[in-house]
Amino acid sequence: MAKKKSAKEAWMPLDDEGVEYEPWQKLTLTRVEAETRSQLASKPHRLNHTLSVARTAEHLAVLYDVDPYLARLAGLLHDWDKVVPKDELIKRAHHFGIELGAPMEKAEPLLHGMVAARELPARYPHIPHEVWHAIACHTSAAEDMEPLDMVLFVADGIEPLRRASEGIKQTRSMVGKASLEDVFWNAFVGGIIYVLEGGRYLLPRTIEIYNSIAQRRENKRRISSRS
Repeated sequence: MAKKKSAKEAWMPLDDEGVEYEPWQKLTLTRVEAETRSQLASKPHRLNHTLSVARTAEHLAVLYDVDPYLARLAGLLHDWDKVVPKDELIKRAHHFGIELGAPMEKAEPLLHGMVAARELPARYPHIPHEVWHAIACHTSAAEDMEPLDMVLFVADGIEPLRRASEGIKQTRSMVGKASLEDVFWNAFVGGIIYVLEGGRYLLPRTIEIYNSIAQRRENKRRISSRS
């Protein structure tokens, strides 16, 4: 069992989460981490962030009853293509038929996960589809967010090395107190607010995803209020 923390520190991963993995899982995690270290060696800050996301995702998975093995894998691989030059990343996105309803140059910051999720299954055919789905939507979110998707999305936003904005502080404060769905929603909306406050381009697809999730949450509240 994972060690317990005070409510104030519930969002922070432990050095040892107390997770017991099967031998084959340990081998896979060791291999993937070693290859991730090699892949991101030219960008040490990105590597440190990635390792921190993996630990945070594992912690959130333990806290919210999601598979910690899949969460740690997703964390290790989520920024694999961050070392790919922008022009090359856009070229690969076109190759895979990725379409976000906006100029690729505007969508480029979101492409690394989507491209990696299409490239890496050939390298790691034994890793389940759920991991690739989480990686594909870890920057953009999606209408059909599953628990593993939410874990990675939140972990990417609140990992300890990320400088804390007010929105990030709020999301961190909710971990362990609110449901995973509410923690994710706060992180997702906070990201949109950050983009708007900075006067940056907001993808039309993001608005569609927001409206879809918001409507589903409203429907859920209505059903709950009747019961």
